[in-house]
Amino acid sequence: MTPPTPDAQFVARLREWAAELGFQQLGVARAEPGRAGERFREWLERGLHGDMDWLAGQAPLRLAPPSLVPGTVRVISLRMDYWRPDAYPAARLADEPERAWISRYALGRDYHRVMRPRLQRLADRIAAAIGPFGYRVFVDSAPVLEKPFAQQAGLGWIGKQTNLISRNAGSWFFLGEIFTDLPLPADAPATDHCGSCRSCIDACPTGAIIAPYVLDARRCISYLTIENRGPIPEPLRVAIGNRIFGCDDCQLACPWNRFARAASEADFAPRQGLDRALLVDLFGWSEPEWQEKLAGSPIRRAGYEGWLRNIAVALGNGPPSPAAIGALSTRRGHPSALVREHVDWALRRLGAG
Repeated sequence: MTPPTPDAQFVARLREWAAELGFQQLGVARAEPGRAGERFREWLERGLHGDMDWLAGQAPLRLAPPSLVPGTVRVISLRMDYWRPDAYPAARLADEPERAWISRYALGRDYHRVMRPRLQRLADRIAAAIGPFGYRVFVDSAPVLEKPFAQQAGLGWIGKQTNLISRNAGSWFFLGEIFTDLPLPADAPATDHCGSCRSCIDACPTGAIIAPYVLDARRCISYLTIENRGPIPEPLRVAIGNRIFGCDDCQLACPWNRFARAASEADFAPRQGLDRALLVDLFGWSEPEWQEKLAGSPIRRAGYEGWLRNIAVALGNGPPSPAAIGALSTRRGHPSALVREHVDWALRRLGAG
């Protein structure tokens, strides 16, 4: 039997296989970052990546996909929705400062663990249909310019808040890629539909979106509460509010998210009551409890000290209740200087320093 030619009809079959594996969209891009690569280089030169030095160190690999995976000529980009309308409403958390506000993507199972095996299964299915081919699968864990390639693949455009936005699905979704040497027909790139809207810019609590399409990671709450390993700058602590892992404000403000689709993936459902948990309860977790309760969660990326640091700031931004002051007081002698600093700051904020 003659293997199928990687033509438009074959790409249509790829979309069917992807849907069977739980992906909501698949597109194909040429392995050339184009203008997006130049913008990325300019962003690094301005130092807007903060302490994420690996971004600069791996820049050559991001800018030249064949140097990461030899022979790459196409990037197969895929989307998987994670929005769970059954989760405790994020908008309510802004008015309930005693509760922890965790980014919606992190409420369930780590998306890397969900998507990577399915991307591999898709690659295996391609190999079964056409024979051995060159490829490598990625899920936000390697030097890949995933959003520019997703835009080139027609999955959406990069909005002013620097997230990918789909006209049909908003921005509540994950991305995954297959770098391949198959010369598949490329899809038409998506066009920008932000227009004059600046809702995301105005909604950012810390002013991290310093210009349309330009994010200063050093001010971004997601960076400060996840990637940042040091103290959270004092001038930004109050603006963080009760956000203890990531931030969704720009997505909540985006009008395109009225088209967001409910996730069909059960693994993205909230675990451990994290969509509505009380800050004092989470702050009381010992490190072994934290490791056990958050096994398989993306929240583990922040580390236990980062977890306590973030919750201390959130408690300091909340009401000066006996429960909050009591919880913070139990950590005043914590072995970590990082934790102690933020606990002391929080107690001073609550008038109990």
